[in-house]
Amino acid sequence: MIRGKVIAITRSKEDSEEFIRLITNENARAISLPTIEIVSKGDEMVDEFLNAIKKDNPDFSVFMSSKAVKLLFYTARKISKYEKLQLAVANTTVVAVGPKTKAALEAEGIRVSHMPERFSSVGVGEVFTRLNAEDKKVIVPRSGASTPFLAQLLEKIGLKVKEVYLYDVKSHSDLTQWIEFKQLFSANKVDGVIFTSASSVRAFFDIMLGDTDEKTLKTNLEKTKVVAIGPFTADELKKFEINPIVADVHTVPGAVETIKNCLC
Repeated sequence: MIRGKVIAITRSKEDSEEFIRLITNENARAISLPTIEIVSKGDEMVDEFLNAIKKDNPDFSVFMSSKAVKLLFYTARKISKYEKLQLAVANTTVVAVGPKTKAALEAEGIRVSHMPERFSSVGVGEVFTRLNAEDKKVIVPRSGASTPFLAQLLEKIGLKVKEVYLYDVKSHSDLTQWIEFKQLFSANKVDGVIFTSASSVRAFFDIMLGDTDEKTLKTNLEKTKVVAIGPFTADELKKFEINPIVADVHTVPGAVETIKNCLC
């Protein structure tokens, strides 16, 4: 039971509805921490993506986040290239990293052919290994803050990879939602924190170190159950000398289940 516990997640309220529902259903307190802001590459991202598809004629397109899907299609709609983008993506075999990304693609009328059992870069690699996709071409629209791991993994499998960067990220500028968290955290009244990406880890430390010294921050985190949604997030936390518990299933429900097990 986590009744009465206070658990935070490094996402905005808009992006953490599922988390809030799951935590609230356990009669615990959910706190959403908007850690990052998306900085779009602008309208030219659509042309860059379309030109890459025209030039390389990829066999597969791989979407690694619902944010990438929504931003790409929103921008295409804004500049009247929505149908052209939709057709270009539909002419590839589409792989979605997980259920949220798949749902975002389906909302745009895109059929998703493959989704890994493990919702991660490793899981995507497993999909292509099963498909015997050596020498095939793949395009990956994603964040400029992404690690090179996926591209390196797919190249090792034998694929030719083209990454198109749609956006960068920066630390969130509006810290209104952080006020209560900082008060509770400094009083050691936060029972758990779920980190959802490597970039959210960097932003968390950037924001928290604005008015807390590093030693105190690390000491307080050591008194808190820290869960990483996946291995790359965990690796980023380790750079700050924090050893998290990694969720077995790399989703928000999986992370919530992990933190429940830790706190029970």
